[in-house]
Parts: sequence; C-alpha cells; structure tokens
Amino acid sequence: MIEITDSFDKVQWDNFVSDHPHGNIFQTTEMVEVYRQAKNYEPVSLAAVDSVSGDILALVQAAVICEISGIGSSYSARSVIHGGPLAVESREGAEAVSVLMGHYNAVMKKKAIYTQIRNIWDIHESKQMLESLGYTYSEHLNYLIDLNRTADTVWQSIHKSRRKGINRAEKAGIKIKMIENDAELVYSYNLIEQTYKNVRMPIADISLFRAVYNLFAPTGMADFYVAIQDGMPVGTRIVLKYNDLVYDWYAGSKKDVEYVDEALVWWVLKENVGTYKTFDFGGAGHPSKPYGVREFKRRFGGKEVNFGRYEITHDKFKNKIAEVGYVIYKKLKCGQF
Repeated sequence: MIEITDSFDKVQWDNFVSDHPHGNIFQTTEMVEVYRQAKNYEPVSLAAVDSVSGDILALVQAAVICEISGIGSSYSARSVIHGGPLAVESREGAEAVSVLMGHYNAVMKKKAIYTQIRNIWDIHESKQMLESLGYTYSEHLNYLIDLNRTADTVWQSIHKSRRKGINRAEKAGIKIKMIENDAELVYSYNLIEQTYKNVRMPIADISLFRAVYNLFAPTGMADFYVAIQDGMPVGTRIVLKYNDLVYDWYAGSKKDVEYVDEALVWWVLKENVGTYKTFDFGGAGHPSKPYGVREFKRRFGGKEVNFGRYEITHDKFKNKIAEVGYVIYKKLKCGQF
C-alpha cells in the first residue's frame, strides 16, 4: 500500500537522495531550508512511502515561486521541480512515483498556475507516465563536461577561441578568488542582477543567494567565485556541488570587460577536475529558439544533451491572465518603463 505524506524523517529523506543514482542538491532537505529563507519561495516536499515498512519509494521537492505579493499573488505563482522526482528503480517505484505526481498535481491546483520539471538527466522512461498526468514535453539543450580526467585533457577539449579568451583574461590581469563575506556577496549579486537586466530577465531576490551562501558554502556544497580586475569585481559565478556533480547555478559580469566569463568557467573546471565527475552547464535553451550563451557554452567542449523539460498548467484561466501580467512585470523588474 502506497501512502503520500509531507511528514518524513529528514535523515531518511537525505539518505534516499544521496543513494539514488540521480540524487541531486535540489532534492535535499538542505535546499528546503534555502527555499524557506528566500523571499517569494515556498518549498513543497512530498514522499510516497510503503505504509507497512515506512520505506520511501519516491519523493519530489518543488519550489513555489511567487514574485508578486498581495492580490496578484495567485496570478504569479509557479512551481519548479529541479532534478526530480526520484523513485526506486522497480515496478513498485514506478507505481509510487505515478501516485505521488498525481497527488502533487492536486496540491498544486491551490498553490500554482503551472509546474515546470527541469530535467538534469534523461527521464524518457517517465514520459508516458507524466503525459498521462497532463504534462507536456519540450526540448531543452544542455552541455555536460567530463571532469573525471586531467586538467590538461579538459583544456585541450576547449575550443581554440575559448582558450584564447582565457589567456587574454590572464594577460588583462583578471584574478579569480572565492567570495569571503557578505559585502562581496552583494557585489556578486549586483553583477548577476545587472546581467539579467541586460537580457531583460527578472532575477530572484538576494535572500535566495544569501541563504545558499550561508547554508551551502561552509559545507562545500556551493562555491561563490568573483573575478577581480584593478581591484574591482568584474564578474562572478556560483556553482552548486553534490555527490559527483558541479552545477553551474548563476553567473554575471560587467558588459564592457572582455573574457571574464571564459576565465571564470575555466577556473571552476580547474578547481573541480579529478574531484567531481561532471560539470553541468545549467541549460542551453530550446534548440530552435535563439539563446545568447549557447555558443559560449558549446565551445567549452562538453557533450550536448537534450533532456528536455515537462510542464503542466494547473489553472488555464489564471495562466492566460498571468501571461499578460508577466510581460508587464518583466519590464518593470528590468527597468524598461
């Protein structure tokens, strides 16, 4: 008998995630605390358990993001499931995850307009199950770099133009260091915020970054890098680290400083080669839609994958209104009015 619950033992949950072949940082209880501390974020964690043994058969963790407070909140809430759901690899696990996601959909009808599942591995075997529950699949590219080799081998796999950029950054005096305090974190956030404004995309509140810095950086689950030139921060990159994966989370740089992004990526790769197995570039957009940084990522020599995304609309009426409202909100947030 399968039982769905939001009350579970944290150690049991984290052990399940850690032991799962696709366990990732976004499904950990540590990430729950990050979401709790972040403005406009609400964690939703559900587990399908064996009612007799109490063993977890499947779990899912989502972040409900609501960037507009007050009366407009119900028209702006969306849910993102990153790197999940996870289930035991058996017939019982397949049944459990189906029941779990059906229950999740029912919960989300009151919480979010839509849900997006952002895959970080191939979950094609779940496609039929998710589609039966109302999810639709769309393509989404990514690049994965093998870190289980020498730094020289990684260097040689990088396109010549990127290697030139890295060398030029060094000649220009760009130095990379770890962020060491909150003041440097604010500088980092400002660089990311401006970068997102330049491409007309809203950015999460700084409380999300501060929570990750305070909770993850001390334990080695996140690294915050800043690039310095002439004593001033000119670029930043934040990566999340869990099990064998280094995940490229957020990045930003000054528009007028050349090659700083190349320098930061190479630094991250050098720092983690031989210790972790894979560097995940965090996505490269839909293959048929323009995406500015896709070519930048491609030229670092990673393997192109198309794990895609799944999405379901929980409230079609509110979604129509939200689509119009989001355009206005996006312009306000990015300073276009």
